[in-house]
Amino acid sequence: MRILFVEDEKKISTLVRRQLREEGFAVELVESGEDGVSKATLEPYDAIILDIMLPGVDGLSVLRAVRERGIKTPVLLLSARGDVSERIEGLNLGADDYLPKPFAMDELIARLRALLRRSSGEQLSFYKVGDLALNLLSREVWRGKRKVELTKREFGLLEFLMRSAGQVLTRTQIQQHVWDYQFDPRTNLVDVYIQRLRRKVDEGAGDRVIHTVRGVGYCVESEG
Repeated sequence: MRILFVEDEKKISTLVRRQLREEGFAVELVESGEDGVSKATLEPYDAIILDIMLPGVDGLSVLRAVRERGIKTPVLLLSARGDVSERIEGLNLGADDYLPKPFAMDELIARLRALLRRSSGEQLSFYKVGDLALNLLSREVWRGKRKVELTKREFGLLEFLMRSAGQVLTRTQIQQHVWDYQFDPRTNLVDVYIQRLRRKVDEGAGDRVIHTVRGVGYCVESEG
């Protein structure tokens, strides 16, 4: 999942970005409202975590600008003030959830995952392609009756592929959603991780689920 995080407090932004990365999210941090509007307008994200108390253009103004541009990316607001009227205004402007500061990281992550599930229309945190199953809540992957042990990055990659099952994804699309730094078209990072996934998921199984579409990218699809 690719997250835009708009926060100017260094201590909070460093902690949250590190924790979200450890949970397998790709996080892009910006520290001003102006940059938040620009990024949200020009680039695709799965969710936005937006602090209200920003210098210059505040978070509510960012939210208003984003929604006026027709961008429907789910937004989780953060604020230290705890003002009920501010919370109501944010929700009326199109925020999807609100979390007062200080907050527990576990709650932030849980709210973010719930928000992402709601926005995608999922009723369960579960994906299945053939006999390959991925559970977002337990963070487990099974191939038939065999449990597949994955690193957090491998899990994030497989999650993105399974969310788009049957759809061919380019290397650039995969990198943008699974990693959070500028894509170098000369790198083979995506290919390396795809091969690791194949060894863990497909080897020894009757059917392949991870397929290469020559000259385009990769997709997850059951041969059966």
